[in-house]
Amino acid sequence: MLTLRQLQYFIALAELRHFGKAAERCCVTQPALSMQIKELEDTLGIRLVERKRGHLELTADGKEIAARALVLLNSARDLQDYARHRSQTLVGALRLGVIPSVAPYLLPKVLPNIRARYPQLQLKLHETLTQSLVSEVVDGCLEAAILALPLADARVESMPLFDDGFLLARRRASRRRKGQLVSVESLKHEKILLLNDGHCLRDQVLSYCRSIDPGSLGEFGASSLSTIMKMVASGYGVTLLPEIAAESELADLRIELLRFSPPEPKRTVGLAWRKTSTRKNDFIALGRLIVEAQGGAAADDIDMPPIDCVAT
Repeated sequence: MLTLRQLQYFIALAELRHFGKAAERCCVTQPALSMQIKELEDTLGIRLVERKRGHLELTADGKEIAARALVLLNSARDLQDYARHRSQTLVGALRLGVIPSVAPYLLPKVLPNIRARYPQLQLKLHETLTQSLVSEVVDGCLEAAILALPLADARVESMPLFDDGFLLARRRASRRRKGQLVSVESLKHEKILLLNDGHCLRDQVLSYCRSIDPGSLGEFGASSLSTIMKMVASGYGVTLLPEIAAESELADLRIELLRFSPPEPKRTVGLAWRKTSTRKNDFIALGRLIVEAQGGAAADDIDMPPIDCVAT
């Protein structure tokens, strides 16, 4: 008989393409995992993997079974989540992903509130790029993710949390009129420093600065805003800094921050989760805490979906 354990082992093997690594992830011996995969193949009556020198490949049937197995495992996980959390909010384990341009600036504010309000919540955090976060949410590796909206994946549901404006960070000028605003056109003669490809923040800045000559973009690509700000302080170029990061990153007196003339560039930071998840109440409660920590409205005043009431 086909079992969820067999499907879990096969998904690990399909992702890692290595029996030893898959066994390590599943906390079993390699012979035990191999036996379960063989029993799965016998039960289904099809070959799932092809062993080749140094690696393995999924057969065409194996790829189809892996996709269907992932759906079944996510459904089983949702069933467990429903039973475990139907009468309580934010208890047990919750795997939350966060994009790098938000994590170091938001989490120190919100984590103390979460611990104080929901002490039974075991929050497991994972920081990576948007594309990976969305994939991990869809695959069930993460319950939810904090990232920039909108998202194009129809399998993911989301809600906006707050708007995060962009400021121009540049080396401090010797003379500047108080309250001076800058326009995107003024950046045409500046070298704009951006994060590496894959960061959604890079794409958002490029979208706002689409009238800028690509030649004005700095050749230096960074993996963190802190590195970019050090380059700005050294006079290497300018950058657009998310306002959420301003307090933490404005540590060098050689840098000044200026606002843009209307319409000011901004991004919307939101919370996303798999559309089929049964933990929507948890995500809404978490979203409210995030808004509060970010200095937004009180929980009862936030324009968010209501939490469903479940009779106990």
